[in-house]
Amino acid sequence: MRALLAPFAVYAAAALCEIGGCYAWWCWRREGGAAWLLLPGMASLALFGWLLTLVDSETAGRTFAAYGGIYIVGAIVWLRVVEDRPVTLRDLAGVALCLAGAAVILSAGRSR
Repeated sequence: MRALLAPFAVYAAAALCEIGGCYAWWCWRREGGAAWLLLPGMASLALFGWLLTLVDSETAGRTFAAYGGIYIVGAIVWLRVVEDRPVTLRDLAGVALCLAGAAVILSAGRSR
């Protein structure tokens, strides 16, 4: 159980950093936000990259693919919590499909 929780915690933290960092750029570029938002945004994106290196995996591609499922969950949570937008049934179906795909990819890495 601990072996599953540690990577999940890293992936969740990485998702928060990536989404937060990208959102800072979004606010600056698309919503006319202050340029100073780019500094914490860039720091957040750098932390995101570092966090993914903490996952014990033989391949970067499989690590990134598995992370993608967690990222999508985080993005939908961000949509609801930060942007205060409704989550649709299609959003939830997409999340389920992505998590299933991530699970398949992760299981492929353990079959040897």
